Amino acid sequence: MSDSSVTGATATPAAEAQRGRRPSGRDAKRAARAARSGSTVPYITRKIPYYEVLGEEGLAQLEENADTILEEIGIDFREDPEALAIWKAAGADVQGERVHFARGMCRELVQRTAPREFTQHARNPARSVLIGGPNTVFAPAYGSPFVRNLDEGRRYARIEDFRNFVKLAYMSPSLHHSGGTICEPVDLPVNKRHLDMVYSHLKYSDKPFMGSVTAPERAADSVALADIAFGADRLDPATGRPKTTLINLINVNSPMTYDATMLGAAKVYARANQATIITPFILAGAMSPVTVAGTVAQTLAEALAGMAFVQLVNPGAPVVLGSFASSISMQSGAPTFGTPEPALVLYVMAALARRLGVPFRSGGSLCASKISDAQAAFESAQTLLPTCLAGVNFVLHTAGWLEGGLAMGYEKFVMDADQAGMMHTLLAGVDLTANGQALDAMREVGPGKHFLGCAHTQANFETAFYRSPLADNNSVEQWEAEGASDMTKRANALWKKMLAEYEEPPLDPAVDEALKDYVARRKAEAPDSNV
Repeated sequence: MSDSSVTGATATPAAEAQRGRRPSGRDAKRAARAARSGSTVPYITRKIPYYEVLGEEGLAQLEENADTILEEIGIDFREDPEALAIWKAAGADVQGERVHFARGMCRELVQRTAPREFTQHARNPARSVLIGGPNTVFAPAYGSPFVRNLDEGRRYARIEDFRNFVKLAYMSPSLHHSGGTICEPVDLPVNKRHLDMVYSHLKYSDKPFMGSVTAPERAADSVALADIAFGADRLDPATGRPKTTLINLINVNSPMTYDATMLGAAKVYARANQATIITPFILAGAMSPVTVAGTVAQTLAEALAGMAFVQLVNPGAPVVLGSFASSISMQSGAPTFGTPEPALVLYVMAALARRLGVPFRSGGSLCASKISDAQAAFESAQTLLPTCLAGVNFVLHTAGWLEGGLAMGYEKFVMDADQAGMMHTLLAGVDLTANGQALDAMREVGPGKHFLGCAHTQANFETAFYRSPLADNNSVEQWEAEGASDMTKRANALWKKMLAEYEEPPLDPAVDEALKDYVARRKAEAPDSNV
């Protein structure tokens, strides 16, 4: 498949000519590489097998344990009488805010109506993604209140940073999705910042994106803005139902609790036929047992209850089984990443999602490191590789995550996007076409010669191997002559170059005006608030 390196890494020869400088041979090669990287796929369809760590007996045991949790212990649905009434009408045992479920009840509700896969439509149809099955969608990191870059260090995020990361995600062909709350713009009021964030996703990118979940009315605003953007195209002519144009993160307040905020947002999105990712957020040892099997069973039980609830609200509404499980340091209580136990949870949960018949969300490029250093690199790699081998369908936190999710890193973002590009090639598997088998090349070259000048190499050299826009593979002499920069410095130059070369995707001016009008009206309806 085509090179998935980051678009915009280098100016084109034409651009260099406009600046009065004749492009060098190296400039031309880099420009050609950038042009090739623009030819990408809207999502990955894997061609390699899933990596499994448990057999049938082990998976069945964990499903039994999840049913035991649902039946004997139950799940709290707090401060939402409507949710409790929905469960009672469905036949669950409701005792105060605690709901107990007959064995198999939640599984049956999910399997009866939840789609195995679904399309999340982008405003540019060529960017729409298919979530589920053998497909993988990469989305940026989510939720950081801080940003970090090499020039300024760590500081609070602003709306300008949010827009920058939307633009960087748009320009990165290895990322298929614009994400959601890529960072928290703390310079805007809490009760209104979601309007600017959703508008930014629609204005500065044409990839699919996530809506707000911090209050039911903010979820409703997200649906309204998406409806404005899609206009008459927002309905599926085949079913008459709204198209799924949003996907949204509904976190379980683990252990075994749903709060009113998440339930309210889930109901808004379900009733609008928008997708919800039901994700237990677990730091094992604090919010679940310290063991892999215990964490898996609790994760499955919590997610089953949430997905079944969505199906009761609107049968057929898309749901994704989510898992976010990290270990913690038993000395300090701090979350740890890139360790083997969460990888095992990820592998098992992916297999359980396939058995259940719903898409799966997990993984990313997670790390506890504060900067883009060796710790960040190896912890992120030890999360991203299991993510891809396990078969995660929707990968949140693919790019930018630092400091356990507290910070979004500019340099880390483009470094992670580079790694995601490599995963495109890995998941494409082995090419067994005649070209891939390369017998003609071996016949042409024969024993004792080299392949550099043969016809097969000449025909394939531009796309033969993944080429990183950041890694330096030159001689030490050349590296020193070019400034002896480490990868963080090269990443710093790359994200700045990408933003300098960014061009907005087309957006109908009338739609843009309607979006801005909605945002302005909603902002004027209430005073600023930080709750």
